[in-house]
Amino acid sequence: TSGVTDVEFSLSACSIQFLSHYGFDYNKFLKDGIPYMNEVQEKILSQHLLESSWKISSALDRDVLKAAIDEVTRWIAAAEEEETMILQDLSDCQMFEVQLVLRQALQNVWTQPLGDKKVMVKKVSPQHRQLLENSPYDYCQKELILLSARGFTNLFQTLVKAKKPLVGHNMLMDLMHLHDKFYKPLPESYEEFKRNIHNLFPVLIDTKTVTKSIWKKCHFPRASNLLEVYAVLCSSLNPEDPTCPVIALASDCSQYAEKKSPHEAGYDAFLCGSVLLKSAHLLLCRPTDDAVEADPSFSEYLTALAEYLNKVNFIRGGVSSINFSGEDVPCQHPPVLVVHVRGWPGLNERHIYQEFKALCCFDVRRLSKNQFILLSSKFKQLVLRDYKHHPHLRVSVYRHWRHSPHVNCLLQVSGIVALWSLLAFVLGGAP
Repeated sequence: TSGVTDVEFSLSACSIQFLSHYGFDYNKFLKDGIPYMNEVQEKILSQHLLESSWKISSALDRDVLKAAIDEVTRWIAAAEEEETMILQDLSDCQMFEVQLVLRQALQNVWTQPLGDKKVMVKKVSPQHRQLLENSPYDYCQKELILLSARGFTNLFQTLVKAKKPLVGHNMLMDLMHLHDKFYKPLPESYEEFKRNIHNLFPVLIDTKTVTKSIWKKCHFPRASNLLEVYAVLCSSLNPEDPTCPVIALASDCSQYAEKKSPHEAGYDAFLCGSVLLKSAHLLLCRPTDDAVEADPSFSEYLTALAEYLNKVNFIRGGVSSINFSGEDVPCQHPPVLVVHVRGWPGLNERHIYQEFKALCCFDVRRLSKNQFILLSSKFKQLVLRDYKHHPHLRVSVYRHWRHSPHVNCLLQVSGIVALWSLLAFVLGGAP
């Protein structure tokens, strides 16, 4: 809530249930959450700081600031120059905002943070105030405020500068969040999004893409999520193999050896890194049964992973992955289906989804009042067969010239115009 910033976000009930089941600490998330902002938000904040037009969006912060200003105003009326007072129990953000607002409202005060949620207020002369404002030791400088408000974005910028390989599992949504929350709002253009991500992170490794290939090559049982993938790989690799990578937990992370904590950031990072190394080891060793040098280097593992670099898994699409460093493979999406509804009033997308979900995974979109589009990564001929004699639903392959509302509207208008033209010609040519 820095300045005018007041971001809204939503949570789904099933996500809350899942995270609560695994012990996610919502109190810690809400009370001790780390701030962040993208470049657009930082520019707005920077402009407000430059213009000294600081505004408070949070009702709680406004109440805290009003109480602080009232307290300082009463105190300063009787205070002598160089006298000080202490404001207490301020949050990190409030400590900056209190100082900015007090300095803006009162020309004969100076402020300085003392740590431990305290701010010192001193009564000074206007001349002394001017000297202090130009001092390099001012803890309320614009750069320091921006540094604090950026929060996690500072770490993101460090990752971007490092140009190290960025590893994730099924990471497309993560990349979209990284772009939107810490860089810039997501662009309308898909190609621009790919280009931006590649400039930020030149080397991406999606362990979902890697393991999908390993299941085919090594005939391992398929796993649906990161925790299951880790368990399968741990059981498949021979722990007595001297070349097998050994992953040791840090002393302050020993709980991960005893307890599963899925979707806790550190635990997921541990799983993802482990899956990467174990997968790379399998790719390095399995194709040729030649002896592998003990303790293969990371560069050797990276060479084994070369064909998967910058290919990020794409869920339920016409392509299996997105190539962030080149052209995507041609889309091979199954044909789109259209559902015609007859004699079933009030039917909506949810009803259609419930009707077809047992047959295949579909996305549903309304096409017209009585028509719905079905999109799927796996076309099922049995859908056409089973609904051939359904009393209310008829399913067919979508044809643009036949089913598009815009085309139908154009044809109807063209038909009316042609009919009137014919009538006009006949009537106009009569004696």
